Amino acid sequence: MAAAAEGVLATRSDEPARATSEDYKLLENMNKLTSLKYLEMKDIAINISRNLKDLNQKYAGLQPYLDQINVIEEQVAALEQAAYKLDAYSKKLEAKYKKLEKR
Repeated sequence: MAAAAEGVLATRSDEPARATSEDYKLLENMNKLTSLKYLEMKDIAINISRNLKDLNQKYAGLQPYLDQINVIEEQVAALEQAAYKLDAYSKKLEAKYKKLEKR
């Protein structure tokens, strides 16, 4: 029975060392996976950065055309206002003409 007790003690004293070793292996595997994930995220960030630079260059190339569109839009708004004023003025003239014509 003493031999059996010694075997149990020996097994129990090995268990913490084995568990600690397994914990370290698990942590090592987790660190490796985390490292791989961070590398993937780095690649994604690099691609996003590159695409953003490309988009900014394209936008800069389009900027003169966008400015022209804004100028044209302002001119169209001014022309529209002038057309409304002209329409109102022509209606007043028409009303005056009809009034004078009735005399």
